[in-house]
Amino acid sequence: MKAYLDNGSTTPVDERVVEAMKPYFTEKYGHPLFIYSQGKEANETVKEASDFLGNTINAKGENVVFTSGATEANDLGLRGVAKARRREGNHIITSKIENPSVLRICENLEQDGFDVDYLDVDKNGFVDLDQLNDLISEETILVSIGHVSDEIGTIEPLKEIGEIIEDESPKTYFHTNAAASYGLVPLDLEEAYIDLVSLSAHKIHGPMGVGALITAEDVEIEPVNYGYLSLSDLRPGTENVPGIVGFRKAAELSFKEFDKKIDRLKKLRNRLIKGIENEIPEVVLHGPEGEKRSPANANYSFKHIEGESIMIHLDIRGISVATGSACATRKLEPSHVLTAIGVDPVTAHGAIRFTLSRMNTQKEIDYTLEVLPEVVEKLRELSPMKS
Repeated sequence: MKAYLDNGSTTPVDERVVEAMKPYFTEKYGHPLFIYSQGKEANETVKEASDFLGNTINAKGENVVFTSGATEANDLGLRGVAKARRREGNHIITSKIENPSVLRICENLEQDGFDVDYLDVDKNGFVDLDQLNDLISEETILVSIGHVSDEIGTIEPLKEIGEIIEDESPKTYFHTNAAASYGLVPLDLEEAYIDLVSLSAHKIHGPMGVGALITAEDVEIEPVNYGYLSLSDLRPGTENVPGIVGFRKAAELSFKEFDKKIDRLKKLRNRLIKGIENEIPEVVLHGPEGEKRSPANANYSFKHIEGESIMIHLDIRGISVATGSACATRKLEPSHVLTAIGVDPVTAHGAIRFTLSRMNTQKEIDYTLEVLPEVVEKLRELSPMKS
Protein backbone atom coordinates (compact mmCIF):
# COMPACT_ATOMS: atom_id res chain seq x y z
CA MET A 1 0.00 0.00 0.00
CA LYS A 2 1.09 3.59 -0.59
CA ALA A 3 0.34 6.71 1.43
CA TYR A 4 1.39 10.14 0.20
CA LEU A 5 1.59 12.39 3.28
CA ASP A 6 3.81 15.18 1.95
CA ASN A 7 1.13 17.42 0.47
CA GLY A 8 2.85 20.43 2.03
CA SER A 9 5.59 20.05 -0.56
CA THR A 10 3.32 19.44 -3.52
CA THR A 11 0.06 17.68 -4.30
CA PRO A 12 -0.99 15.23 -7.03
CA VAL A 13 -2.86 17.01 -9.80
CA ASP A 14 -6.58 16.28 -9.77
CA GLU A 15 -7.67 14.44 -12.94
CA ARG A 16 -10.45 17.00 -13.43
CA VAL A 17 -7.78 19.71 -13.49
CA VAL A 18 -5.85 17.82 -16.16
CA GLU A 19 -8.99 17.46 -18.27
CA ALA A 20 -9.73 21.19 -17.98
CA MET A 21 -6.18 22.03 -19.15
CA LYS A 22 -5.95 19.67 -22.12
CA PRO A 23 -7.77 21.82 -24.74
CA TYR A 24 -5.46 24.77 -24.01
CA PHE A 25 -2.44 22.80 -25.22
CA THR A 26 -3.74 21.63 -28.59
CA GLU A 27 -6.98 23.42 -29.48
CA LYS A 28 -7.29 26.75 -27.64
CA TYR A 29 -3.66 27.81 -27.86
CA GLY A 30 -4.01 31.47 -28.85
CA HIS A 31 -1.80 34.21 -27.39
CA PRO A 32 -3.98 36.29 -25.03
CA LEU A 33 -2.50 39.60 -26.26
CA PHE A 34 -3.68 39.20 -29.86
CA ILE A 35 -7.12 40.22 -31.10
CA TYR A 36 -7.92 37.35 -33.47
CA SER A 37 -10.49 34.82 -32.22
CA GLN A 38 -8.13 32.37 -30.53
CA GLY A 39 -6.29 35.23 -28.82
CA LYS A 40 -9.56 36.73 -27.60
CA GLU A 41 -10.64 33.37 -26.23
CA ALA A 42 -7.36 33.00 -24.32
CA ASN A 43 -7.68 36.56 -23.02
CA GLU A 44 -11.21 35.94 -21.77
CA THR A 45 -10.11 32.67 -20.16
CA VAL A 46 -7.32 34.40 -18.22
CA LYS A 47 -9.63 37.20 -17.09
CA GLU A 48 -12.29 34.72 -15.97
CA ALA A 49 -9.69 32.84 -13.94
CA SER A 50 -8.49 36.13 -12.43
CA ASP A 51 -12.01 37.05 -11.36
CA PHE A 52 -12.61 33.62 -9.85
CA LEU A 53 -9.37 33.53 -7.87
CA GLY A 54 -9.79 37.10 -6.67
CA ASN A 55 -13.30 36.32 -5.49
CA THR A 56 -12.07 33.44 -3.31
CA ILE A 57 -10.21 35.91 -1.06
CA ASN A 58 -12.47 38.94 -1.52
CA ALA A 59 -10.29 40.74 -4.07
CA LYS A 60 -10.83 42.03 -7.59
CA GLY A 61 -9.76 40.02 -10.62
CA GLU A 62 -8.08 43.03 -12.18
CA ASN A 63 -5.58 42.95 -9.29
CA VAL A 64 -4.46 39.35 -9.94
CA VAL A 65 -1.01 38.83 -11.46
CA PHE A 66 -0.23 35.28 -12.51
CA THR A 67 3.29 34.08 -11.75
CA SER A 68 5.31 30.87 -11.94
CA GLY A 69 4.41 30.08 -8.33
CA ALA A 70 4.31 31.49 -4.81
CA THR A 71 8.09 31.97 -4.77
CA GLU A 72 7.93 34.40 -7.68
CA ALA A 73 4.80 36.01 -6.22
CA ASN A 74 6.68 36.61 -2.95
CA ASP A 75 9.61 38.06 -4.88
CA LEU A 76 7.42 40.38 -6.93
CA GLY A 77 5.41 41.42 -3.89
CA LEU A 78 8.31 42.16 -1.55
CA ARG A 79 10.86 43.56 -3.97
CA GLY A 80 8.19 45.29 -6.06
CA VAL A 81 6.88 47.18 -3.03
CA ALA A 82 10.40 47.94 -1.75
CA LYS A 83 11.33 49.35 -5.15
CA ALA A 84 8.16 51.45 -5.43
CA ARG A 85 8.23 52.87 -1.91
CA ARG A 86 11.90 53.29 -1.16
CA ARG A 87 11.59 57.07 -0.94
CA GLU A 88 8.96 56.72 1.80
CA GLY A 89 11.03 54.46 4.06
CA ASN A 90 13.44 51.56 4.16
CA HIS A 91 12.08 49.43 7.02
CA ILE A 92 10.56 45.96 6.53
CA ILE A 93 9.23 43.55 9.15
CA THR A 94 8.86 39.78 8.76
CA SER A 95 9.20 36.81 11.14
CA LYS A 96 11.87 34.24 11.95
CA ILE A 97 9.73 31.31 10.75
CA GLU A 98 8.85 32.50 7.25
CA ASN A 99 9.31 30.23 4.27
CA PRO A 100 12.84 30.50 2.80
CA SER A 101 11.29 32.07 -0.32
CA VAL A 102 10.49 35.10 1.86
CA LEU A 103 13.55 35.07 4.09
CA ARG A 104 15.99 34.98 1.17
CA ILE A 105 14.28 37.96 -0.45
CA CYS A 106 14.53 39.87 2.82
CA GLU A 107 18.23 39.00 3.08
CA ASN A 108 18.69 40.33 -0.46
CA LEU A 109 16.85 43.53 0.45
CA GLU A 110 19.14 43.98 3.45
CA GLN A 111 22.12 43.82 1.08
CA ASP A 112 20.39 46.52 -0.95
CA GLY A 113 20.23 48.86 2.05
CA PHE A 114 16.87 48.03 3.61
CA ASP A 115 16.51 47.59 7.35
CA VAL A 116 14.73 44.28 8.07
CA ASP A 117 13.48 43.16 11.49
CA TYR A 118 12.61 39.51 12.11
CA LEU A 119 9.86 39.02 14.70
CA ASP A 120 10.26 36.43 17.43
CA VAL A 121 7.68 33.67 17.81
CA ASP A 122 6.47 31.72 20.83
CA LYS A 123 6.80 27.96 21.34
CA ASN A 124 3.84 27.32 19.03
CA GLY A 125 5.05 29.61 16.26
CA PHE A 126 2.78 32.61 16.83
CA VAL A 127 4.44 35.94 16.09
CA ASP A 128 5.09 38.37 18.94
CA LEU A 129 2.40 41.02 18.45
CA ASP A 130 3.85 43.29 21.15
CA GLN A 131 7.18 43.26 19.35
CA LEU A 132 5.44 44.12 16.08
CA ASN A 133 3.69 47.00 17.80
CA ASP A 134 7.04 48.28 19.16
CA LEU A 135 8.97 47.93 15.89
CA ILE A 136 6.52 49.39 13.40
CA SER A 137 7.16 53.04 12.58
CA GLU A 138 6.72 55.73 9.95
CA GLU A 139 9.74 54.24 8.18
CA THR A 140 8.05 50.81 7.85
CA ILE A 141 6.91 50.25 4.28
CA LEU A 142 6.04 46.55 4.46
CA VAL A 143 5.15 43.76 6.90
CA SER A 144 5.26 40.17 5.56
CA ILE A 145 3.84 37.37 7.72
CA GLY A 146 2.82 33.99 6.31
CA HIS A 147 -0.78 32.90 6.90
CA VAL A 148 0.11 29.32 7.87
CA SER A 149 3.51 27.82 8.66
CA ASP A 150 4.05 25.11 6.07
CA GLU A 151 6.24 23.27 8.58
CA ILE A 152 4.39 23.31 11.92
CA GLY A 153 0.88 24.34 10.80
CA THR A 154 0.52 27.50 12.91
CA ILE A 155 -2.34 29.72 11.70
CA GLU A 156 -1.15 33.26 12.34
CA PRO A 157 -3.68 35.85 13.59
CA LEU A 158 -3.69 37.91 10.40
CA LYS A 159 -6.62 40.09 11.43
CA GLU A 160 -4.88 41.11 14.67
CA ILE A 161 -1.67 41.79 12.77
CA GLY A 162 -3.57 43.83 10.20
CA GLU A 163 -5.28 45.85 12.91
CA ILE A 164 -1.93 46.72 14.52
CA ILE A 165 -0.59 47.89 11.17
CA GLU A 166 -3.77 49.86 10.47
CA ASP A 167 -3.67 51.54 13.88
CA GLU A 168 0.07 52.24 14.14
CA SER A 169 1.10 52.89 10.53
CA PRO A 170 -1.77 52.86 7.99
CA LYS A 171 0.56 53.54 5.06
CA THR A 172 2.49 50.31 5.74
CA TYR A 173 1.60 47.47 3.38
CA PHE A 174 0.74 44.02 4.73
CA HIS A 175 1.80 40.98 2.67
CA THR A 176 0.99 37.34 3.44
CA ASN A 177 2.30 34.20 1.84
CA ALA A 178 -0.84 32.03 1.70
CA ALA A 179 0.62 29.09 -0.24
CA ALA A 180 0.21 26.76 2.76
CA SER A 181 -3.27 27.98 3.69
CA TYR A 182 -5.13 28.58 0.44
CA GLY A 183 -8.01 26.15 0.12
CA LEU A 184 -7.53 25.00 3.72
CA VAL A 185 -8.04 28.07 5.94
CA PRO A 186 -10.45 30.92 5.07
CA LEU A 187 -8.78 34.17 4.03
CA ASP A 188 -10.45 37.55 3.48
CA LEU A 189 -8.15 40.26 2.14
CA GLU A 190 -10.31 43.18 3.30
CA GLU A 191 -11.20 41.76 6.71
CA ALA A 192 -7.54 41.36 7.69
CA TYR A 193 -6.35 44.65 6.09
CA ILE A 194 -4.09 42.68 3.75
CA ASP A 195 -2.54 44.44 0.75
CA LEU A 196 -0.77 41.57 -1.03
CA VAL A 197 -1.33 37.79 -1.08
CA SER A 198 0.86 35.09 -2.66
CA LEU A 199 -0.74 31.84 -3.87
CA SER A 200 0.41 28.59 -5.46
CA ALA A 201 -1.48 26.12 -7.67
CA HIS A 202 0.51 22.97 -6.96
CA LYS A 203 -0.39 23.05 -3.26
CA ILE A 204 -4.11 22.61 -4.08
CA HIS A 205 -3.96 19.77 -6.62
CA GLY A 206 -3.21 22.13 -9.49
CA PRO A 207 -0.23 22.13 -11.86
CA MET A 208 3.32 23.10 -10.94
CA GLY A 209 4.67 26.29 -12.46
CA VAL A 210 1.77 28.65 -11.80
CA GLY A 211 0.85 30.91 -8.90
CA ALA A 212 -0.48 34.40 -8.31
CA LEU A 213 0.15 37.68 -6.54
CA ILE A 214 -3.14 39.35 -5.64
CA THR A 215 -3.20 42.93 -4.41
CA ALA A 216 -5.71 45.28 -2.85
CA GLU A 217 -6.78 48.46 -4.60
CA ASP A 218 -4.16 51.15 -5.28
CA VAL A 219 -1.14 49.22 -4.01
CA GLU A 220 2.10 50.86 -5.16
CA ILE A 221 4.28 48.22 -6.74
CA GLU A 222 6.83 48.20 -9.54
CA PRO A 223 8.02 45.41 -11.84
CA VAL A 224 11.19 43.60 -10.84
CA ASN A 225 11.65 42.01 -14.27
CA TYR A 226 11.31 43.48 -17.75
CA GLY A 227 10.80 41.97 -21.17
CA TYR A 228 8.07 41.06 -23.64
CA LEU A 229 4.65 42.59 -23.01
CA SER A 230 1.87 40.58 -21.37
CA LEU A 231 -1.61 41.20 -20.00
CA SER A 232 0.00 42.42 -16.77
CA ASP A 233 1.99 45.61 -16.33
CA LEU A 234 3.94 43.95 -13.51
CA ARG A 235 5.14 40.70 -15.07
CA PRO A 236 6.53 40.33 -18.60
CA GLY A 237 6.10 37.32 -20.85
CA THR A 238 3.36 35.18 -22.35
CA GLU A 239 0.85 33.93 -19.81
CA ASN A 240 0.84 30.22 -19.01
CA VAL A 241 -2.76 29.82 -20.15
CA PRO A 242 -3.03 26.04 -19.61
CA GLY A 243 -1.53 26.46 -16.14
CA ILE A 244 -3.88 29.33 -15.32
CA VAL A 245 -6.86 27.20 -16.42
CA GLY A 246 -5.59 24.42 -14.17
CA PHE A 247 -5.14 26.82 -11.26
CA ARG A 248 -8.69 28.12 -11.65
CA LYS A 249 -10.13 24.58 -11.78
CA ALA A 250 -8.09 23.48 -8.78
CA ALA A 251 -9.36 26.48 -6.80
CA GLU A 252 -12.94 25.70 -7.81
CA LEU A 253 -12.58 22.12 -6.54
CA SER A 254 -10.82 23.28 -3.35
CA PHE A 255 -13.65 25.59 -2.35
CA LYS A 256 -16.45 23.21 -3.34
CA GLU A 257 -18.15 21.90 -0.18
CA PHE A 258 -15.36 23.61 1.74
CA ASP A 259 -16.64 23.05 5.30
CA LYS A 260 -17.39 19.37 4.69
CA LYS A 261 -13.93 18.81 3.21
CA ILE A 262 -12.15 20.57 6.09
CA ASP A 263 -14.13 18.66 8.72
CA ARG A 264 -13.09 15.38 7.10
CA LEU A 265 -9.46 16.52 6.89
CA LYS A 266 -9.42 17.47 10.58
CA LYS A 267 -10.71 14.02 11.51
CA LEU A 268 -7.89 12.38 9.54
CA ARG A 269 -5.30 14.71 11.09
CA ASN A 270 -6.63 14.08 14.60
CA ARG A 271 -6.65 10.32 13.98
CA LEU A 272 -2.98 10.52 12.98
CA ILE A 273 -2.06 12.68 15.99
CA LYS A 274 -3.94 10.47 18.45
CA GLY A 275 -2.44 7.32 16.96
CA ILE A 276 1.13 8.62 17.14
CA GLU A 277 0.76 9.75 20.74
CA ASN A 278 -0.96 6.51 21.83
CA GLU A 279 1.39 4.11 20.06
CA ILE A 280 4.81 5.76 20.19
CA PRO A 281 6.57 6.94 23.37
CA GLU A 282 8.83 9.98 23.58
CA VAL A 283 7.35 12.09 20.82
CA VAL A 284 7.00 15.88 20.67
CA LEU A 285 4.26 17.66 18.72
CA HIS A 286 5.47 20.93 17.22
CA GLY A 287 3.01 23.75 16.74
CA PRO A 288 -0.38 24.51 18.30
CA GLU A 289 -3.22 22.14 18.96
CA GLY A 290 -6.85 22.36 17.86
CA GLU A 291 -8.36 25.11 15.73
CA LYS A 292 -5.21 27.22 15.59
CA ARG A 293 -3.44 24.51 13.59
CA SER A 294 -3.79 23.83 9.87
CA PRO A 295 -6.25 20.97 9.32
CA ALA A 296 -3.64 19.31 7.10
CA ASN A 297 -0.55 19.41 9.32
CA ALA A 298 1.08 17.26 12.00
CA ASN A 299 4.77 17.70 12.85
CA TYR A 300 6.45 15.39 15.36
CA SER A 301 9.93 14.83 16.68
CA PHE A 302 10.75 11.22 17.52
CA LYS A 303 13.42 11.29 20.20
CA HIS A 304 16.73 9.41 19.88
CA ILE A 305 16.55 8.96 16.08
CA GLU A 306 17.08 11.04 12.95
CA GLY A 307 14.08 12.23 10.97
CA GLU A 308 15.88 11.44 7.73
CA SER A 309 16.19 7.77 8.74
CA ILE A 310 12.47 7.61 9.52
CA MET A 311 11.67 9.21 6.17
CA ILE A 312 13.79 6.69 4.25
CA HIS A 313 12.35 3.66 6.06
CA LEU A 314 8.79 4.90 5.57
CA ASP A 315 9.51 5.47 1.90
CA ILE A 316 10.59 1.82 1.56
CA ARG A 317 7.15 0.90 2.90
CA GLY A 318 5.39 3.23 0.46
CA ILE A 319 4.78 6.18 2.80
CA SER A 320 5.97 9.65 1.75
CA VAL A 321 6.69 12.26 4.43
CA ALA A 322 9.08 15.21 4.83
CA THR A 323 11.75 16.22 7.33
CA GLY A 324 11.19 19.98 6.95
CA SER A 325 9.77 22.59 4.60
CA ALA A 326 10.00 21.79 0.89
CA CYS A 327 12.45 24.63 0.35
CA ALA A 328 14.92 23.40 2.98
CA THR A 329 14.49 19.63 3.23
CA ARG A 330 17.90 18.80 1.66
CA LYS A 331 19.81 20.81 4.24
CA LEU A 332 21.55 19.04 7.13
CA GLU A 333 21.27 21.85 9.68
CA PRO A 334 18.24 21.95 12.03
CA SER A 335 15.04 23.52 10.72
CA HIS A 336 15.06 27.29 11.19
CA VAL A 337 11.39 27.07 12.20
CA LEU A 338 11.97 24.53 14.97
CA THR A 339 15.02 26.49 16.14
CA ALA A 340 12.94 29.68 16.30
CA ILE A 341 10.28 28.04 18.51
CA GLY A 342 12.95 26.87 20.93
CA VAL A 343 13.47 23.22 19.93
CA ASP A 344 16.99 21.97 20.67
CA PRO A 345 19.04 20.79 17.67
CA VAL A 346 19.00 17.09 18.60
CA THR A 347 15.21 17.01 18.94
CA ALA A 348 14.81 19.09 15.79
CA HIS A 349 16.81 16.54 13.78
CA GLY A 350 14.23 13.91 14.73
CA ALA A 351 11.30 15.82 13.22
CA ILE A 352 8.91 14.51 10.60
CA ARG A 353 6.24 16.61 8.89
CA PHE A 354 3.01 14.92 7.83
CA THR A 355 0.76 16.98 5.55
CA LEU A 356 -2.59 15.69 4.31
CA SER A 357 -4.95 16.61 1.49
CA ARG A 358 -8.51 15.81 0.47
CA MET A 359 -7.20 12.84 -1.51
CA ASN A 360 -5.95 11.03 1.59
CA THR A 361 -8.04 8.23 3.09
CA GLN A 362 -8.53 6.71 6.53
CA LYS A 363 -6.93 3.50 5.22
CA GLU A 364 -3.75 5.45 4.44
CA ILE A 365 -3.69 6.95 7.94
CA ASP A 366 -4.27 3.54 9.53
CA TYR A 367 -1.54 1.99 7.37
CA THR A 368 0.86 4.74 8.47
CA LEU A 369 -0.03 4.13 12.12
CA GLU A 370 0.64 0.43 11.59
CA VAL A 371 4.06 0.97 9.99
CA LEU A 372 5.40 4.04 11.85
CA PRO A 373 5.65 2.50 15.37
CA GLU A 374 7.55 -0.48 13.94
CA VAL A 375 9.97 1.81 12.09
CA VAL A 376 10.57 4.01 15.14
CA GLU A 377 11.12 1.02 17.45
CA LYS A 378 13.56 -0.60 15.03
CA LEU A 379 15.56 2.60 14.52
CA ARG A 380 15.70 3.28 18.25
CA GLU A 381 17.13 -0.17 18.86
CA LEU A 382 19.94 0.64 16.46
CA SER A 383 20.43 4.27 17.41
CA PRO A 384 23.60 5.49 19.17
CA MET A 385 21.49 8.49 20.30
CA LYS A 386 19.30 6.47 22.70
CA SER A 387 19.75 7.09 26.38
